[in-house]
Amino acid sequence: MPTSQSNILKIFGGSNAPGVIAAIASISIVGTGIGLSFPLLSLLMEQRRIAASIIGANTAIAGIAAMMVVPFVTPIARKLGVVNTMLATIGLSIFCLTGFYLSENLPLWFVLRFLFSASITTIFILSEFWINSASEEKHRGLILGIYGTVLSLGFAFGPGILAIVGTHGILPFLIGGGIIISAIVPISMGRNNEPELERTGKTPSVIPYLFIVPLATMAGFIFGAVEQIELALLPVFALRSGYEEQAAALLLTITGLGNVALQIPLGMWSDRAKDRRIVLLACTLAGLVGAVLIPLSVHIGWVFAIILFAYGGIISGMYTVGLAHLGSRLKGTDLAQANAAFVLCYGLGMTVGPQIAGIAMDVIGTSGFGVTLFAFFAIYLVLYIFRVRRA
Repeated sequence: MPTSQSNILKIFGGSNAPGVIAAIASISIVGTGIGLSFPLLSLLMEQRRIAASIIGANTAIAGIAAMMVVPFVTPIARKLGVVNTMLATIGLSIFCLTGFYLSENLPLWFVLRFLFSASITTIFILSEFWINSASEEKHRGLILGIYGTVLSLGFAFGPGILAIVGTHGILPFLIGGGIIISAIVPISMGRNNEPELERTGKTPSVIPYLFIVPLATMAGFIFGAVEQIELALLPVFALRSGYEEQAAALLLTITGLGNVALQIPLGMWSDRAKDRRIVLLACTLAGLVGAVLIPLSVHIGWVFAIILFAYGGIISGMYTVGLAHLGSRLKGTDLAQANAAFVLCYGLGMTVGPQIAGIAMDVIGTSGFGVTLFAFFAIYLVLYIFRVRRA
């Protein structure tokens, strides 16, 4: 085997490399489907003149589903296996997308959104456990940076596809569903390298793992809130600020491209930093500044695009570096449950973020978008200061 190829395999976990690569490939494909589906649903509801608070609530139900499914993911995966569980949840997500297209009944959309998020959350938990458990410590930040990059490519391509095909008719649903179905291929190819979970014994509760590495789990919460605010309400914020529909969808692509550009550098920085919490602090401070600049620059197109590009990459660092910080502290079943706790916090952020932002935009106008972003990063800064002072 050539030396360069051998070095690449070592970076990706040596003999576990095929599994890591399969997990990264599958979640990036699913990310593309999510990146298309989330703004599609928001824009369709906006076309029906549904209030921003209701749009935010529909997105928030996804966070409730994420939180509720978390305790069951590891026990189910222990019985069925990681790969089989991921394949089953892909089937459920396709069923939900079909339902969104066939019905405009708003209460039914809440049910479908719940099931759709539960299936996607399961895929995320198991993929991240797969990646984190197979990564060596010295390359963990880099691997998760690569994971964040390809996932961000998926999130960027999704809205980009939507900007091209539009929101009308069956075509965007067919494309989103077809993309998600294609994730079956890499998942199946990685079957022989799936991570092992003990098939016997009691699975420990997720709750204690929320507090073992609080700056990591809280980073998941902040990212969940901010990411879902952007996915659900950035297009609405742009429309209400005077942008056309396709331009509003394209803004999410610009944000996603920022994620692509910065995830690997942030991951490598976290590998070299004496303490990954320093990188989390830098992302937090940048998030505060960006929350102020976004509403100030919205009417200056090219400046707004640059800020969204940088902001997208920086806020995703909260997730990537937070996950790496978690993986460096725990192993095995503890890591699986800690990853589940991380996603639980992410789901909580998904729940409260869009709802608060939607209400803020209804009450104080478009400026509520930036105010909400600022508030969430301020919460994390307070926690960071408390933890450092206590240490």
